[in-house]
This record gives sequence, structure tokens and C-alpha cells, in this order.
Amino acid sequence: MRFDAALALAACLAPAAAVFEDDAHHIDFHYALLGLPKHDATFFQKPFAGSKASLLYTISQNQTIGVVNPKDGALVWRQASSHDGAGPGLLRSGEGQDTVVSAAGDRISAWSASDGRLVWETRVAGATVEDLEILEQEDGITDTEAKDAIVLLGNGKPGVKRLDGKTGRTKWTFEDASGDTPFQVSTSPTTIYYISLHTPMIGASKLRVTSLSPITGKKLDQYTLSSDSDIQSREHILFAGANTAAPLIAWTDVANKVLKINIIGTKGVSTFHAPSGEPVERIILHAPDRVNSLAHFLVEYQTAVGHSADVYHVDLKKSTISKAYSLPALKGKGTFTTSTSDANVYFTRVTAEEVTVVSSVSHGVLGRWPVRGTPALAGAYPVHGTSEVVVKADSATAVRSAILFSNGQWSLIRNGEIAWTRPEFLSRVVSAVWAELPEEEEALAHKLEAEGDRNLVSAYIHRVERHIRDLEHFPAWLQNIPNRVLGNVIGKSEESAIEEIHHDTFGFHKLVIVVTERGRLAALDVGSKGKVVWHIDLNQFSPKTTFHSPSMRAFAGYVEVKDASLEGSIYINSTTGGLISSQDIEVRSNVAAEGQSLISFDLVDGDLEGFLDTKSSPEAIWTFEPPKGERIISYTARPVKDPVASIGKVLGDRRVLYKYLNPNLVLVTTVVESSRTASVYLLDSASGQLLHTSSHRDVDVSRPISSTISENWFSYSFTIDSKSATSSRGYQLVVAEMYESPLPDDRGPLGASPNASTLQPSEGNGDAAKPHVLLQTWHIPEEISHMTVTQTRQGITSRELLVTLPASNSIVGIPRQAIDPRRPIGRDPTAQEQSEGLTKYTPMILFDPKWHLNHKYELIGVKNVITSESGIESTSLVFAYGLDIFGTRVAPSFAFDILGKGFNKVQMLLTVVALFVSVLFVAPLVQRKQINSLWTT
Repeated sequence: MRFDAALALAACLAPAAAVFEDDAHHIDFHYALLGLPKHDATFFQKPFAGSKASLLYTISQNQTIGVVNPKDGALVWRQASSHDGAGPGLLRSGEGQDTVVSAAGDRISAWSASDGRLVWETRVAGATVEDLEILEQEDGITDTEAKDAIVLLGNGKPGVKRLDGKTGRTKWTFEDASGDTPFQVSTSPTTIYYISLHTPMIGASKLRVTSLSPITGKKLDQYTLSSDSDIQSREHILFAGANTAAPLIAWTDVANKVLKINIIGTKGVSTFHAPSGEPVERIILHAPDRVNSLAHFLVEYQTAVGHSADVYHVDLKKSTISKAYSLPALKGKGTFTTSTSDANVYFTRVTAEEVTVVSSVSHGVLGRWPVRGTPALAGAYPVHGTSEVVVKADSATAVRSAILFSNGQWSLIRNGEIAWTRPEFLSRVVSAVWAELPEEEEALAHKLEAEGDRNLVSAYIHRVERHIRDLEHFPAWLQNIPNRVLGNVIGKSEESAIEEIHHDTFGFHKLVIVVTERGRLAALDVGSKGKVVWHIDLNQFSPKTTFHSPSMRAFAGYVEVKDASLEGSIYINSTTGGLISSQDIEVRSNVAAEGQSLISFDLVDGDLEGFLDTKSSPEAIWTFEPPKGERIISYTARPVKDPVASIGKVLGDRRVLYKYLNPNLVLVTTVVESSRTASVYLLDSASGQLLHTSSHRDVDVSRPISSTISENWFSYSFTIDSKSATSSRGYQLVVAEMYESPLPDDRGPLGASPNASTLQPSEGNGDAAKPHVLLQTWHIPEEISHMTVTQTRQGITSRELLVTLPASNSIVGIPRQAIDPRRPIGRDPTAQEQSEGLTKYTPMILFDPKWHLNHKYELIGVKNVITSESGIESTSLVFAYGLDIFGTRVAPSFAFDILGKGFNKVQMLLTVVALFVSVLFVAPLVQRKQINSLWTT
């Protein structure tokens, strides 16, 4: 009883800070991710003309711009696009410039190359940017002046624009009304070439090249290249050069046997044959992008078993292309990169075993380094990359290559050494679940359950036999005692092996399983700073599936993965990442689900329906149809595991308000676009009965409306955008508590009923009891995109509302005391209310900086936050995912059941030893004194 009282008292304490200063960067972790870098938009570049070192610039496949320090892989700056998925992501930089220019969707932006500040931005309404190039060579400009950008538009408004390099204003526009499909632009000192795909009504597709004046944008010339029947869409075009260093258009036939190349500005087409032997699966053309480079390029041929390459030279005066030499075929996967030093061009060949450098002039190897791999790259091969080469006296003295590997790791290889790796495969997580118990503990649970079903003698014999079998682990347990004792005394490292994940003392080492939108599955140990335990590609189990947005469910020892394009499910062992057969899953499910019935609900044709899951097909038992004109946008259910420590709230006068604790609650959110209203409905998911409703006007229904529900309270947030002159745009947070009755010490209508039905609450003795709802609203400074609640093992610790703030890229933990709907309005709290922890209501809640869980971390693109209990009652585990990944642990009522990091265990042991020695020394003296006192008396 005293221990329970101590826990209850600790749960009432208000938290002072979300993260203590000595815990920052120790109990939490952050993966600041970019995504898989794009091949044609990743390059080394000096941030300004006088810089001595280069930075690594890239734009990822999800259109996030990032700059990485090549020395250690640290992120210098990044900018996430708000137009994800709209058009290709493009990033370009002019030589000697201090800005980089990007394009995503209908936006073209210029950024400071050193710190990522926005210099200018331009939007092209109704169009999508298909290509972006920098006009490097033009009469009258110098390297230090801002160079103009040439923009190719598509998607409804095809054409070409020239934008001022200083301001982003349009200098001229060329509109293409021919109906061609825009592909790319290429620049020269005198001409801008607009390349498009012309598809006549009858006949094969052809490449059309239109010459434009760089000064006025007027059309100078136009011609069509006959491509026979090779080109059916833009995907069949291998390459189109951006400037005079690679003035080429290349395509191939469907079988990848014949390569055809045209020099831009001419009508001739050169034909080359692929190497004989193994069928060529893919052809890649590598060419320099610096305008002062030699017009040399490399053609890479990839087969199922290896790769080879040919090097070609272009004579611009004679308009001819000739093969210079061939590089030998190697077994295994690899890639080539192109580097430029002055006018010389160098090709770097990167495989999993070695890095070699050759000149475009001769096939002689200038440098060779064996690759010393790391466990993170085991079994992976290079996909694409970019390199910088240092050549002295016809010898490559150094080379560094930023390589994307097939397992999603982005690494920098410096002279064969892996300098750093970035786990970009973790970006864009769409689903995450906490891993359930492993198979060993699941088996123990089944054994204990089996013992409970037997008679006393049989169960006793079974337990003795089980303990005898467990004795084989006793020697290893004894050997580990010194390590455990020493680790507890001197402080154990946060890093832990996979065997300790489910057996650590405090339950901090839990696995969370994540899946990305591209079907990459990974397990992270949240107790070891997000250490990647294993990661796999789901395509290896379903090669013909293109994953779009997979989802997961966690079970004991495994996770189930589903996707709209996947037939059935994929079952993965949660601790090893191995595939589990469906037959094993059926056996486990039959054992676990025997005698159980579950109620689920889902949206069906705009209505929310409840289903009673039986062994036959699911049958809808209720339907919630919103009022006419309203549309359901989301629904939130109370967590399945939501322990409650107390069924009532003790008031200051020692009376009790009994909580409405219905495990089947679901919160449904609807909107009406025409009237700009939002409504919230509280349902009983077992019976479908409506328990509570509330509506709000002047709501911006285009913005997120997030909600959550836990214990006997729920919360939701929305954006207010009033059209009246007296009010303005703002954000509101609504919190409601549910009680069985408004009167203390009253259990409500069903308090005296001996029986109650969950599925049919309106039948039987007494009508259904609806909760008494106390609701309060607060204005908040930022929009909330997602909210959830902390979880602990017993529910004794005060819960904390976790909200995601996309405007400030933060996660904030709001204490429950700050958003208690029972806070007195318009008056100071009484003495009894103060004893409950209530303060005077204020209509505005400012997010205290101490509430920020991420402190200095900048969390971009967070889509969801999940929480889990730890092994101790005071602490909840938190995991956020999206573009970034973030994990931490919080103690809303302080860590009352665990010693802090500052506790000196050595000093405590020395004190105990000193006291023990003192007792041994003083005891004889005391005994002698007592004896002497008896004799003297």
C-alpha cells in the first residue's frame, strides 16, 4: 500500500522538462535523412568561388535537397519540398556560382550554396518543370555573375523559359503548341536546343530538336531525327546532353543490341553495336557536365553476370563520333562515374571489391584501390555515384566517390576506405510497429498456459521437467554474473547486443519494425540509439510487386506486411528478418485466437461499419452514416492496450468522479467543404451507438484535423480561418474528459445494474449509459499534424499528449495538467482545486521550450508518432517516423522508479563498506562498555 501511494504521489507531480540536459543525445536518436540520391542531380561543388573544399550536393527521389560534408557525412543543410511527387526533382549549379537552383513541381528556387538560404523563387502556374539547366556560356558574362537558368515546362503548358539568375524573373518564354512531349534542353554559347518527343498519329515516334535564340527565345530552326520504331516513350531515350561537353542524344533498340547517337545540332545518327555474348540488360551513358571538358563519354553495358564499357570521342568540328577503347568486362555488379580536372576527363570504376581510375584518353589504369567494406555494405553492390579525382604526373593520387549501394546505403569511399555511410533506405517510412515477444518468450507463455489447464499433479510434474531443462542455461548465467555486477557499478554502455533487446532490466531495448514506401523493411533497437538490427528488401520475397504504401501489423514473434499491389500477405520474423511460411502462421493463429471474437471497423463507401470477426466471412453488425453532406476524413480508436490505474479521479474533498472507461471507443471526424464545418462523433465500436458529438464552424477543412483518445479523455485540433473582419486565422486544441456521472460518488444509470450488454447496450435492465463530457478549448500557436498519448505498463504515470508541429519541425509533449478541462474559468482555483493540481484557465497555451522532445534536432516530414511501455512504470518509449526517424523516452511524472545518471554507485558502495568497517570496529568497544557499566553498577 505504501508503494502504491508513493507511485500515485509521483504520478501527480508536474514534469519540469521533456528532456534533461544530461539526457540529450543519450536517451534519444535522430536520423536526419534525405532519401535515395538521384544520379543526375548529385555532384561535388565548391559552395563559393574562393572555397578550398567542396561539398556534396544532391536532390533525392522524394525531392529533398541536401548538402553533405564529404569529410564525415554530416548534413550541412537541407530543404524538403512541399510538392512531393509532382514532376522530377532537379538540382543544378553553375561553375563558380554561390547558389544552386532546384525545381520541383511548379516551383523553381535558388538557394545559397553555403547555408541553404532562399535567394529567390518562381512558380509556373499550371505547368510542371521537366528539365532545368544553367546557361554557362554567353557573351558578356563572367564566372562571378549570377548565371541565368533555362527551364523546360510540360504538363499542359509545354515550352521553354529563361529566368534571370539574380531575381528569378522571366526574360522570355517560348511556347510549344505542337503537342510534342518535352524531354530536355541543351545549351551552347549561341543556341538553346529544345528536345521533344514527336508522336504522329500514324508511324513511329521521332525525336524533334528545336533551336532557340538564347537572347530572344525565338525559334531559329527545327528538325526531326528518325528513330525508326525504337522510341515508344521518353523512357527509351538513354541520354540527352545538357551542354557542349556532351552534345549528344542517345537511344537504343528494345533488345539493347544497337546504340544510336546523334550530335545535337546535326541530323546525322551514328550506330554502334553492343558487345556480343551475354544479353545486355541495361545501357548507361556517362558524360562530363563541365563546359570546358573534352567531349569524351563512356557507355556502360550491364548484363546479368557482369558489366563492361566502351569509351568514345566526339569531334565537334567534323561532327563525328569514334570509339577510343574498351574497358574489360568484369563479373559482378558495378558502376562508373565521371570526373573533370581542367579539360581532362576521368572515369572511375567502382565495384564491391575495388576502385580504379582511367583517363578518357587512354585505357591505362591511373590508380587502383581495394575496397575495405563494412558490415553495413555486406552483400550490396554499387548502383550509381559521383567522384572527385586528384591526378598528378599521370597518376591518380586520390579519389573519393559518393556511391549509392543496392541496399539503400549512401556511402563515401575514399581511396578504397569506407569513410561514412548514411542509411537513406530508412527515409519515407509509411508504417511502424513495436515488435511483440520473440518466439522463445511466446513458447514460455504457451507452456505456462498449458500448465494452468492441467490438474495439480500433472502441472507440477510438467513444471519440474521444465525447470530441469532450464538448468542447461545455469552455467552461462553464472558466468555472466561478474559482467552484470561490474556493468551496474561502473555504468553500462547504451549499446547492446541483439540477445539483450528483450531481456534488458528496464525494457528500453525494444525493437520497432519500419517499412518504407518502396518496400524496404528494417528493425531498429530504440535502446541503442536506433541501431539497425536488420533490414531487407521485400521485393526479394515478391519480385513482381511494386510496393506503393505497405502497412504492417505486429504479432507475437512476427509482423504481417500488406500492400494494395500485393496478393495476400508477407510474414517476417521480427527478430531476424527471415521469411515465415503461411502454414506456420495459421498454426500460431489457431492456437492464439481459439475461443476469441474480435470487433473491427472500417470505412465502406464513405460509411463507418463495425464487423464481428468470426471464422466465416466478416459480417457488418452496425453502420455509422454521417449526416447528409458530411464526409468522414478520419477515425481514431482507443488503443487496445490502454491500462488504467484508477477508475476514478479523487477530488480535493476526497470524493470521487468515476471515469467513463469504455474500451470500445472510436472518434470519427467529418467535414463539410461547402459550409466549412468540422464535426467529431464519439462512438461505441461494439454497438455502433453515438455517445457524444460536437461541431465547429469556420474550419479550414483543407488542413489536417488530428485526434487521439486514451483512458477517459480525447483530444483533437483544427485550423480556424474565419472570413469575418473581427477574427483571424488560428489554431485550436480541444480536450474532453468523460465521466460516468456529473455528480461525485455516483456511478451513473448503470451503476446499480447487475448485468450490462456490450453489443446491445439498450436492451436489458436499464438504458445505455452515455458519458458526461467536460470539454474545453485552447488556442495554440502552431498547427498540429498528428497527436498521440504516452503509454506505461500500469497506467499509474500521468499521461502526456504528444503533438507533431510541422511548422517548427518539432514534437512537443503537453502535460495533462496543462490541458485539464476542469480548470476553473474566470476565477482562481480554490484550496481543494489547488490540491488537485488545477490552475486557472487561460484561453492560450504557449508551447514551453522545455516541452520539446527533440530539443536541438530538426524533425522534417514526420508523419506519425507511436509510443510503447518500457520495463519501468515511469518511462514511455517514443518513436517518430516519416522522412526523418526520431526516438526517445519520456517520464511525464519524473523517473521515480529508476536511479538517475548522476547517482554515484561507487561512492555508495564505498560508504556502505566504510559503515560496515566502522560497525566491526565500534561493536567490540560498545560491548566492552556495556559489560563495564554492569560491573560498575
